Parts: sequence; structure tokens; C-alpha cells
Amino acid sequence: MEISVHNNIFSLLRLLLFSLSFSISPPACEACHEVDREALLGFKHSITADPSELLQSWVHSSDCCASWKGVACNSAGRVVNVTRQGLVWDSDFIVDTFMNGTLSPSLGNLSFLQVLDLSNLKNLKGPMPPELGKLSHLTLLFLDSNQLTGSIPVTFKHFSRLEKLYLSNNKISGVIPSPVIGSLKSLTELGLSGNRFAGSIPATIGKLVLLAKLDIHGNKLSGSLPTTIGKLKNLKSLDLSENQITGSIPKTIGGLSALELLYLNQNQITGCIPSSISGLISLQFCRISENKLTGSLPPSIGELPNIQRLILQNNKLTGKLPATIGHLVTLTEIYLSNNRFTGKIPSSFGNLQNLQTLDLSRNNLSGQLSAQLVKLQNLQTLDLSFNPLGLNSIPKWFAKLNLFRLILAKTGIRGSLPRWLSSTSISTLDLSGNALTGKLPPWIGNMTSLSFLNLSNNGLHSSIPAEFKNLRRLMDLDLHSNKFSGHLDTIFLKETVDPLGHFNSIDLSDNMFTGPISESIVERPAMNSITSLVLSFNPLKGSIPKSLGKLSELQILKLVSNGLSGKIPVELGDATKLTTILLSRNKLSGAIPWKLLNLKDLKEFDVSDNQLSGKIPPHKATIPASAFMDNPGLCGAPLPPCKHS
Repeated sequence: MEISVHNNIFSLLRLLLFSLSFSISPPACEACHEVDREALLGFKHSITADPSELLQSWVHSSDCCASWKGVACNSAGRVVNVTRQGLVWDSDFIVDTFMNGTLSPSLGNLSFLQVLDLSNLKNLKGPMPPELGKLSHLTLLFLDSNQLTGSIPVTFKHFSRLEKLYLSNNKISGVIPSPVIGSLKSLTELGLSGNRFAGSIPATIGKLVLLAKLDIHGNKLSGSLPTTIGKLKNLKSLDLSENQITGSIPKTIGGLSALELLYLNQNQITGCIPSSISGLISLQFCRISENKLTGSLPPSIGELPNIQRLILQNNKLTGKLPATIGHLVTLTEIYLSNNRFTGKIPSSFGNLQNLQTLDLSRNNLSGQLSAQLVKLQNLQTLDLSFNPLGLNSIPKWFAKLNLFRLILAKTGIRGSLPRWLSSTSISTLDLSGNALTGKLPPWIGNMTSLSFLNLSNNGLHSSIPAEFKNLRRLMDLDLHSNKFSGHLDTIFLKETVDPLGHFNSIDLSDNMFTGPISESIVERPAMNSITSLVLSFNPLKGSIPKSLGKLSELQILKLVSNGLSGKIPVELGDATKLTTILLSRNKLSGAIPWKLLNLKDLKEFDVSDNQLSGKIPPHKATIPASAFMDNPGLCGAPLPPCKHS
């Protein structure tokens, strides 16, 4: 998401730049050269559809230098700029346009061309003609966001003056040709992302000493990172994410002293993070998550004076967290989750006074939390979940933090919920998988900022207090696997504050709630847009309300082992977005409604262990026989056929 936002901003800036250049009256020049006119008409001829009329002004009878939109010439009447983008600046608006067709080889005859921008036209197909390699004056080539196929022509090695090359978001395949890359000595920006390139990154990339931006993310590149990458002293942005790169991070990467953005995430990189990383003195955004990195974090990581975002989650990093991280006072976000870090969280982390997110979840961290962390007054998200911290209780100094999200799942918390939570502005609270006991206190109603509450897998008991209705912003509730009791309506009657507070998901399974489920459930504002409702393993009894079919956004419905009786309402099939329906281990009778079993998106269905009867309706969804078992009266595929009387 972040990358696409950057690319969109870049496209808009580029669009504005060219729009301004065309709004300035060109110098008086000769009429369009005949060779250039024919070359452009050859391109127009290869366009099979131009609904946006981008080429309407391109007619043989007019002067291409004076009258053709998107064409600019020099004083000798030679075309130097062809810009027909899929994003057009029209007075105060940006218009999204497109055209169908192929790239004509005739474009290679524009021998004075400096700028060719046919980006974002969406439907340009076919290969890039090798004849484009004749454009020896070309400085900018933008063919990104189309449907181009084939490989990069070897003739592109003649682009000795090319400064920016963008072929991103096409269907280009093959290897990135080493001779071509090594020849583009003037290149400052190279964008090849979102294609189908395979093979390794050529070592000749090290010859592009002027390169400031290199983006090849979202391909099928393999092999290891070339050590020559360390020669790119002007490189500011390096994105090689979402590939299949292996091997280790070369020590030479420390030579990239101008680098501000480093994305190597979603690859298969192994080995340690080299201590030479300290050479990245300009680095602001570092993302090497979703790899297979091992070893400990080098203490030299504390020598990155401009780092803002450090994302190393989902690796196999071990050892203790280096105290030197506390030197990185510019940090705003740290994501180190799902590694194998051990030991205490260094007290020096308290020095990170600009820190907004600290995610150390899913490691093996232990020991007492340092009270120095109370200095993190800008901290909004703290996630220490799934660490054997043995907290026993949440430290009282947490009350002095201004947290927005507090996630302490499975950290060894015991006893009752601390009352200081009632005076916080926490929006996300996850204390699941602990040993909390006692009642859900009435003061929970004071936590009016709550939008997500997860207290599942604890030992809490009691009914839901009436004050629960005050949680007007609550949208996701998970209380499963506790000992809660009482009626469900206390939850369903919760108030809302539009547009917030309408439930997205509710999981109350494995408790002792009683029913019945009210028929008026859909009349409750909090319930009208729910997508997941899980009430299994509660002694609800009663029948399945017909009104559940009016929950138009409902995707998941789980009512397993609830003591439900009566028929499965045919109206349930009106909830057309249902993907999961689990009604097993009840006392349901009658037939299975045809409409329910033939929902368009149905993926999981189970009515086993009931008292259903009749023929199973024919259906397209792949449902195993086990989903219908233990209903003595059911017959038909996938069960044995019905016996005809």
C-alpha cells in the first residue's frame, strides 16, 4: 500500500510537470518534419481504440508541431517530446483515460525524441519494439501501467542519455539483461516493479553510479543480492521486496550512505544482518520483514541517526535486543514481532521519545518491564503479546502512557482487570490468553473509546453489566472461552455513535450465555452491519431467528452446540454474503432449505448431529459427507441416495 501511494504521487507530479511544459507557448519553429509525422501516424495506426480521443488531433493535414496534442518540437521542427498519458490534467481535474493497441516500431524513427511518456494507458499490449533502441537522444522513457509483454529488448543498451526508465506494472518477463543495465550510465531512476522478471539482479547494476531510485519489487527475481550494489553511492530508494531473492545481505550495503528507503521484505534472504548496516547514515525507512534472517541484531544498528521506521518482523532473529537501539531517538515505529529474541526489553528503549509503535510480540522475551518505558509519552501502540513475560499484573505506570492500542495477549497476567483502564482512551484492548478472573466490572462502560475488545481465553465470569451499552464505538468483541453468563441482549442492545459502533464481529463461544436469540436482533443498530457472529457452545436453546437473514453483511454464522430446535429458516438464505454456516450438534429438524445450500459464496457448511430429514438439495459447493452425518432422516448426495417409497 505504501509503495503504491508513493507511485501515485510520483505519477501526479510527473503529470503536472508535463502539463505545465505544454501550457507554455513553444518557440517558433519549422513545420513538423515528414519523417516524424509518419512515425507518429504509424503509432496512431497501431492503436485499435482511443475512446478518450487522446490522438484525435493527430491528422495528416495539420502540423504535428503546432496542432497535435501531446507533441512538442524543437526549433528545427523535429519532435522531441511525445506525452500521451493515461492520467490527463484537464484544467482543475485529473482525468483517467486509456487506449488499446500496440507500440508501433515506427516510434523508433523519431530520431530527435527526448521524452516518450505512454504511461498508464492501461491497454497497450504486445512487446516493446527493438526499434525503440534507435532513440539515442531519449532521456525519459515511461511505459509503466500497461499490458506490455515480452522481454526488455537488448537494443535498449543504446540509451546512453536515458535518465529515467519506468516499465512498472506490465507483464514483461525474462531476465533483466545485464548488457542493457550496464550501459545505462546516465540513469537516475529505474522502475521495473510489478512485472514477471525472473533470474537474478545483474551485477552490472553497480555501474549505474548516478542511480538514485531502484524499484524492482513484485517480480520473480531469485539469486542473491549482488555485492556491486554497494557502489551506488547516490542511491536514495531501494525496493526489491516481494521477490524470491536468496542468500545473505552483502556487507557492501553499508556503502549506501545516501540511502533513505530500504525495502527487502517478502523474500527468502538468509544469514545475519551485517554490522556494516551502520553505514546507512541517511536511512529513514528500513523494512526487511518476512525473510529467513538469523543471528542477533548487531549493536551497530544503534548508529542510524535518521531512522524512523524499523520493520524486521517475521524472521528467525535471536539473541537479546541490543541496548543501542535506545540511541535511535528519531524512531517512530519498531516492528520486531515473530522472531526468537530473548532476555529483557532494554531500559534504554525509554529514550525513544518519538516512538509511536512498539511491536515486540511473538518472541521469547522475559523479565520485569523497566519503568523507564513510562517516558514513551508519544507511544500509541504497544504490543508485547505472546512473550513469556510473567507479568502477573499490568504495571501501574502503564496508566501514565497515552496508549491507543494495548495488546498483552498471553503475557502471564493474573487477577482482575485493573481499574485504571477506565480512565484511559484506549481503542484496542487485547488481554486474551491470560489468567484473568473475577467479574466484568461496571466501569467497563467508561471506556468509551473502545473499538476492539478481546478478553477471550481467560477465567472471567458474571453477566455483562448494563453499563456495557455505553461502549458506543465498539465494533469487534471477542469474549470466547470464559465463564460469562446471562442474556445476549445486553450485548446486542449496545448503543452506537454513527458511523461508529456498529458491530463487525462478535465471538461469545464457549461460555454460559443463555437465550433465546431474539427475533428482533436486526432492529438493533449495533447489529445491522455485522459480518461474523459466533455463539457456539452456549446453552441458548430456542430457535434460529428468521431475522438473521436480514443481516445483509453477514459472512460467518456459527451456532454449534447451542441446544437449538425447530427448523432452519429458509429466510437465512437471504443473507447472500454468507460463506460459513455451522449449525452442528443441535436439535434442528425438518429439511435443509435449497436456498441456503446454494448461496453463491458458500465455502463451509455443517449441519451434522441434528434431527434433520429429507433429501439434501443439489448444490455446487464442495461439502463433505461428514457435514450431514448423524441426521437419521437425511439422504441424497453426498450421503447415500434416498429410498423411493
